[in-house]
Formats: sequence, structure tokens, C-alpha cells
Amino acid sequence: MKQVLDARCIVCGAEFEARPQVTLCERCGGVLEIEYDYQYIQSVTSPSKISESRDTSMWRYKAFLPVQPESDTDGGLRVGGSPIYIAKALGKEIGIGRLYIKDDGFNPTSSLKDRASAMAVVKAAEAGMDTIACSSTGNAASSLAGNAAARGFKTYIFVPERAPQGKLTQLLIYGANVVSVAGDYDATFRLSTEAITRWGWYNRNAAINPYLSEGKKTVAYEIAEQLGWQAPDYVALSVGDGCTIAGVWKGFKDLYAAGFIDRLPKLISVQAEGCCPVNNAVDADTENLSPMAEDTLADSIAVGVPRNFLKAVRAIKESDGMTVNVSDGEILEAIALIGRTSGVFGEPAGVTGGAGIVKLAKAGRIPKDASVVSIVTGNGLKDIANAQKIAKPPLKVAPSIDLLIEAFGHLE
Repeated sequence: MKQVLDARCIVCGAEFEARPQVTLCERCGGVLEIEYDYQYIQSVTSPSKISESRDTSMWRYKAFLPVQPESDTDGGLRVGGSPIYIAKALGKEIGIGRLYIKDDGFNPTSSLKDRASAMAVVKAAEAGMDTIACSSTGNAASSLAGNAAARGFKTYIFVPERAPQGKLTQLLIYGANVVSVAGDYDATFRLSTEAITRWGWYNRNAAINPYLSEGKKTVAYEIAEQLGWQAPDYVALSVGDGCTIAGVWKGFKDLYAAGFIDRLPKLISVQAEGCCPVNNAVDADTENLSPMAEDTLADSIAVGVPRNFLKAVRAIKESDGMTVNVSDGEILEAIALIGRTSGVFGEPAGVTGGAGIVKLAKAGRIPKDASVVSIVTGNGLKDIANAQKIAKPPLKVAPSIDLLIEAFGHLE
């Protein structure tokens, strides 16, 4: 991998060979970051070359990704290439002139996590392994199960017992070996880590495996390309374990370092009020984690002990970004608002970034002429139960035009 220099610890700075199985720092146990040779990347690709590519998946950015030249990136699900929409009606309603929605629920298993899982199956193949495992509140689990099924891998997936039925059903249909853990996400994560160590499975836990954020960062590449190789002023997204926001920041920094964009966006980190340890740390200007209870209906970001905490905090600070916490009520309202004004149906965690934009816009914290991208990270069909709490019930009538006219009295 000529484009990759090494894997560097973000805590102690130790450097290691970027092997497929690399996880945490062998010196201090810190999280690793994959480092790149941007001069080499510039020599083999360019914005025009990428834009001319017929590959519509995340692998169109292969020059920026930590995979071997001979690795098969075409043998699985088609991940990436999700649409970005100009949200004119929503922008007008909340007072933002250039608002965009990046709908990553468009991916094969209906969430942004497919980007990480697509990377995981390629790296597992490079490592010569046949079984992949992870813990998840739902989306990472279903994305791993689907992407692994498409490539012929066995999977063992650990989920907390509160995981929504829609996501759990996905896992079972994809043939995963599912372990429902009687505990919260932290307990689930710890059990999965012990099992992975005991049985030697490939580790897809995003906070342990530095390659997973490398898959997630491709959403930033797509945003920049879809906006004409320009960075927006702000990018808003929901935050749980911290892996996604760290990956998005890494993606934009890659493009900036390679000269593909001329500036960096500011990140907007949005968390649920009932579980916001990352935002609390940023607001307190500390890199010390204070764990929280997982008290939110947005299950995908209900992470009281975020494992990629440090990367997330640093990403928000480096970008000169903002934090905002939203209530469960505001999250539910965002599901309906985004659906009504843009036609995009997001799950609770998927629209939490959008809920944050609405709250910040109403408070006057986002300039009206700013360009803002809201990443919807997961499709609403994954969690129908919560969507039904905010949805307007259907009008029920007998099969009679007279009764329908009576019911539609306001139209007459």
C-alpha cells in the first residue's frame, strides 16, 4: 500500500506497520490513526480522474483508502454513492439559505455503517480470516451481517437487548450468529471484546479497529465531490461512539492535505440530551471522559462510554466546530419535519444531526447564508415504532364517497 505510511497512536505517537489485523497501540493501548503519503496520492489521482470514474461506490476513492492494490473491492455489496439533496423547503422554514441533506440511509443495509463494514470485509480478507465479529446498538451489526453475507464470511454479532426489532430482524435474515446481551452497550462491547480475543475473530468494532473510520470517511469525499469539490461551511451529524464524526473529519482533512479542497468545514456534533458525554467534554474543554447513562430513544447513538471519545473530541475542536444537545422530543419532531419538507425518512439517530441544525438555526447560531450539510445516517424503516409516535394517524372511512366527502368537509 504505497499510499499508506503507518498506523500512529493518537495518545503516545507510537508508529506501527499498518497490518490488516492492527487494532490498538501496543505501547499504551491508545487508538490508532492510519497515516497517508499525500504526495503519492496526488501522483496517482486527482479530482478530475475521480469524477470521470464509472465506479459509483465508495471504492472510487481507492487511492485514499488503506487497501492492497490486489484486494477485491468489487465482490460485495455496492456501498456509497448516496444522494445529496438541496433541502430548499426545510432551509426556508428554518432560515438557512443553502441546506443540503446527505441521505446515507440509501446504502444496502440502510445506514452509513455500511461504509465501515465494507472496509472490514476487505481487511478481513487481506488478513486471511473467515469470521468477523462486533458489538453494536443495531446499525453496525446489520451492516456487518449484510456485507459479510455478500462476501461469504461468518459473523458473530453482540447487541444489547434493547436493539430495535427491525435491526435485529435484519441480522437474522443475513444469517448472523446473534448474541442478545442482557445489559447496556458498554456491557455488550466488553463481552464482544472478550469473545473476539478468545476465538480469534476479525474485530469489526470501530473504536478498536482504525480501518473502520477509514471506510466512514468516504462520506466526506462524496459530499465534497457532489458540491463541486468544495467543502461546505458546516457538516452536522449525530454522535455516539465518536467513530463517524472522527471519520468525517479525517475525510475532509485528507482532501485538504492532497489539495482537492481549499478549506475545511466546521463540524456540528449533535447528541441526545440523555446521553451526551462527547459534547460535555468539548463544552468543558477537557479530554477526560465522564460516562453517562444511555437514556435516549435514539438507540444508535445511545453510547454512555464512547470508545472513540478522544478522536471525536479532537475532531470537533480542530474544526472549530459546535456542539448541541437535543431532546428525544426534538429528535421525533425532526423525523416528521425532514420527512415532510424533503421526502427523506430517517431513524431517530439518523435525523439527530438535523434536529441539531433546527435548534441552532432557531437560536441564530448558524449564519443564514452558510452552506450546511446534514448527514442522515440511517433509514427510518429501521425503527418504525418510534416514527409512529410522531406520525399523523390515517383518516379511516367506510368505502362510501358520501362519507369521504363528509370527512373531507374542509375541501368542499
